[in-house]
Amino acid sequence: MEKYDYSELGLKAGLEIHQQLDSKEKLFCRCPTLIRDIGDSDFEFFRYLRATESEMGEKDRAAVEQTKIRRKYIYKAYDTTCLIENDEEPPRELNKEALDISLGVAKLFRMKPVDQMHVMRKIVVDGSNTSGFQRTALLASDGYIETSEGRCGIDSLCVEEEAAQKIEEIGDSIVYSLDRLGIPLVEIATAPDIKSPRHAREVAEQMGMILRSTGKVKRGLGTIRQDVNISIAEGARVEIKGVQALDLIEDIVHREVERQLNLLFIRQELLERKAFVCEEIYDITGLFIDTKSKVLQKGVKKGAILAALLRKFGGLIGKEVQPGRRLGTEFSDRAKTSGVGGIFHTDELPNYGITEKEVQTVRDAIGACPGDAVIMVADEPEKARLAIEAVITRAKETLEGIPEETRKTLPDGNTAYMRPLPGAARMYPETDVPQIEISQKYFDSIETPELLTDRAKRFASESGLNKELAEKIAYSRHLPLFENLTETYRKDANVNSTLISRTLVGIVPEIRRNGVETDNLTDEHFKGLFAAISNQEIAKEAIQDLLTALAKEPELTAQEAISKLGLSTFDPEEVENFIKKMVREKGDFIKEKGPAALGPLMGIVMKEYRGTVDGKILSQMLKKELDSFITQG
Repeated sequence: MEKYDYSELGLKAGLEIHQQLDSKEKLFCRCPTLIRDIGDSDFEFFRYLRATESEMGEKDRAAVEQTKIRRKYIYKAYDTTCLIENDEEPPRELNKEALDISLGVAKLFRMKPVDQMHVMRKIVVDGSNTSGFQRTALLASDGYIETSEGRCGIDSLCVEEEAAQKIEEIGDSIVYSLDRLGIPLVEIATAPDIKSPRHAREVAEQMGMILRSTGKVKRGLGTIRQDVNISIAEGARVEIKGVQALDLIEDIVHREVERQLNLLFIRQELLERKAFVCEEIYDITGLFIDTKSKVLQKGVKKGAILAALLRKFGGLIGKEVQPGRRLGTEFSDRAKTSGVGGIFHTDELPNYGITEKEVQTVRDAIGACPGDAVIMVADEPEKARLAIEAVITRAKETLEGIPEETRKTLPDGNTAYMRPLPGAARMYPETDVPQIEISQKYFDSIETPELLTDRAKRFASESGLNKELAEKIAYSRHLPLFENLTETYRKDANVNSTLISRTLVGIVPEIRRNGVETDNLTDEHFKGLFAAISNQEIAKEAIQDLLTALAKEPELTAQEAISKLGLSTFDPEEVENFIKKMVREKGDFIKEKGPAALGPLMGIVMKEYRGTVDGKILSQMLKKELDSFITQG
């Protein structure tokens, strides 16, 4: 991974962490922060969004590009969403619980709060907000964390409302769900202090740990996202959006550096060739009236096949810039923002049913020379025109260097173009929400949460957990339950912190690996389980069977599941009689093995009473009877 000297390349990288807060209500309304099943939607409506001007009369370049195509945005509403999500009612005052959580986060990052918090509108016209903007407010700045590579600055912490969740695309329409819209989140941005891919992952892991230390952030897929800002000395800043897996961060940083280096190499080659881009757009639809290529037949039916001529670009359109992605892929990404499926270029033709003769006919028609490249787009006339214009713009940028842009994460660690980087025209004041005073007294009153790393050390020292188990439970989503249970059974002879932690972070994952839906298990299930063990109603060996049963039938209580499984209080006399009978039957074996017979015989007893009698009790009873038999014999 560290194949480059990132310092020599002038790598600058920073992270933006977006973390949903686990507040009861949304940021600007009193709706609950519940994620719903799309089938629960009881109402829908649609909007068309446009790029609006800022107070200075300017339009944000990213918003302008996103509205090139007229898209219809369909919104699914619920009985847990309201008119504020619909953008039919002004926002209410900012959620105090979310603000308190955010200030606690600021303390952990050693940040300084603002004196007054002002809510701003950030233009977003991709449909993820019904209003065409996202509400955000700067809360704190000038913090830091310590890392193995030195101090990494934490530049800003903003409180924001979460966007609506995209469900599907249907033609030029996009369907969003409003359940997520308005959930409070914090956006935390680092300084460009990250020195390598490995360092990026370390910073992201540490920031995630700090956020989870509050105990007030949502957990699970989609509740935290990382954006990575990357540039090298001769390149440009690129923002990579939506990194959800920490495992991908190293690949993403490495591959973006690789992409920028390859694009710089291509630029140098083009300059040496004295390459240039022709401005003219060629309509070549008539050349393919009788084509046998099915993809071009569709283009003819839709109305247009257009072409652009790139002088002396030949052979470089197919040049790889990331594994499996070429310069032509970069051009195609730009074309797709206009709604087309992609492009064709002469570095990859003949192909797709397009013959060598047809390629030459196109080259002749537009005056292409042997070293030139031709780009083609086939679609509806307006979409094709916008797409070929986008390709021409991107081709010109290839001659200039690395374009500043926002890119999306792909599953393999590569990235694809989304839109230009936004500018200053993106932000303007939100006049419907009053400013909030953040006094020093208010900030001091916020309790500083204990870091998970410190909590793990405390568990090891106070509860006697080994280091690995202490860290696992400290980082587990079951942490609050663990702390509740250990306090409840602090002086209990049958339930201790080791048993509780091994159940929560050992047995539960094992059940999950067996295909059981452990998310069905509730805190009440676990409380009932440990109450039964404390009261000696079941043995510790019954834990896995009982939790499996409860996960499969979550409507049952622990007591009901115990009864259904036949896990009830044992009869000591019955067990004693069983052991005496077994010892008599195995007399010859015992005479041969002596005390070593304990292990094999214990297996027989456990098979009979597993889950109903504690193994320690069975071992004591068996050893007593075995010693008596050997002494008498």
